[in-house]
Amino acid sequence: MAVNRITKENQKLVSISTYFVAHNTTMLRLSTLRSRAPLLGTVRALATSADAAATPNRVHGGLKDQDRIFQNVYGTYGHDLKSAQKMGDWYKTKEILQKGDKWIIDEVKKSGLRGRGGAGFPSGLKWSFMNPPGWEKNVGPRYLVVNADEGEPGTCKDREIIRKDPHKLVEGCLVTGRAMNATAAYIYIRGEFYNEANILQGAINEAYKAGLLGKNACGSGYDFDVYIHRGMGAYVCGEETALIESLEGKAGKPRLKPPFPAAVGLFGRPSTVTNVETVAVAPTICRRGGEWFASFGRERNSGTKLFCISGHVNEPCTVEEEMSIPLKELLEKHCGGVKGGWDNLLGVIPGGSSVPVMPKHVCDNVLMDYDALKDVGSGLGTAAVIVMNKQTDMIRAIQRFAHFYKHESCGQCTPCREGTTWLQRMMDRFVKGQATEKEIDMIFELTKEIEGHTICALGDAAAWPVQGLIKSFRPLMVERMQQYHDKDNSTVLYGGWVEGGHVQEGVVAENPVPGHH
Repeated sequence: MAVNRITKENQKLVSISTYFVAHNTTMLRLSTLRSRAPLLGTVRALATSADAAATPNRVHGGLKDQDRIFQNVYGTYGHDLKSAQKMGDWYKTKEILQKGDKWIIDEVKKSGLRGRGGAGFPSGLKWSFMNPPGWEKNVGPRYLVVNADEGEPGTCKDREIIRKDPHKLVEGCLVTGRAMNATAAYIYIRGEFYNEANILQGAINEAYKAGLLGKNACGSGYDFDVYIHRGMGAYVCGEETALIESLEGKAGKPRLKPPFPAAVGLFGRPSTVTNVETVAVAPTICRRGGEWFASFGRERNSGTKLFCISGHVNEPCTVEEEMSIPLKELLEKHCGGVKGGWDNLLGVIPGGSSVPVMPKHVCDNVLMDYDALKDVGSGLGTAAVIVMNKQTDMIRAIQRFAHFYKHESCGQCTPCREGTTWLQRMMDRFVKGQATEKEIDMIFELTKEIEGHTICALGDAAAWPVQGLIKSFRPLMVERMQQYHDKDNSTVLYGGWVEGGHVQEGVVAENPVPGHH
């Protein structure tokens, strides 16, 4: 009977928690932020409550200043506690906490908030997994783990929150922790974010000094602590179980699941790993109401979102906008358009380096939300928009991504460890055109052998950029190969071998061997 009961428990866990294979990763520094402060009225008027009836659904885009959650993303004001309170942070936090975990989760569910770290799983549902029936009987600590590792190339949003609006994250930890009945939060921050870690620690210290954290946080009767843990910059530690392993002092390698973190997480206790932006918006949702947040964006794609736009635009920036805004409007309104004009656009990667590139004809009309981008064969990911104009060597760009993923693979899974190595080697040759057309099909098949065959989603992240290149730019790859053949007037065989090439004493001789860089 005991075995049957355990089996049923595991089946229940699997049925509610399959989402935990999500890729919660995040950055390489490709974006340059400009001081583009929004034209704000009085600071105090922006951040407390808002009537949902006053913000009905409308044409997506053109977010008003009073609806921005991150009002200090351009550093217009200070990042200290006093400045944060002027912008509405820590307002009625005690009342929110005292409403209880069910009320907070219900508001987040009503808001339609989906995870902002890349997976896009409904946040309210994810948080509710921490409170199964009878959770009170599992006595002991419970943890909220905030992923501030941000290692996805092109992504630069979480660091801006920590840099300019740290109290939004600190207050968000408290509110989110209350929703999960957590006892403490660990913020796992990328080691390279030295200044950001100092600013965040200062905000935490201020909150403790003001009685907003710790014993009887905000006078609510709820005890909650917040800690910072600095990582060492490994991309794979953006995956939730690898992050937990790293927090525990082990090598950052993903765990097999089940058990899932909501059952057995950090230090063997119930835990939930979630993204900085997801946590930071929770207090504002609770203050203004879930209906207010849900009034932005299309159905299933609710709310506002930080978009980090880099590459060939006139003004690279991180900007908060309404979900479902057209990509073209986003680039032309906030970034001054594509360098050389819209007709000079070659392609856009809409969600960080791990999602497939979209060619110009797709970019003309696509909306920036989860479902619209999925429908065109890409993804929103972290909303890190990498813009490439016609001066870009697209094959070289994807080859650089292949090198990154090979370097960042933890090596635990054979398909990822070996597959990313072969992806890199083949892409090195494709940049020069030292290949045959049939090898394009071979590398596509290789990506399919990697995708979906690894413990975490790093294998998928390595495969998708190459798949996107083949889907949208195959003629360019074939043309590059033809140019190579015409230049040397020689036949290239499988593997990049040319006539006369051979191995001599274990070394390739009389055959070009392309490098990575």
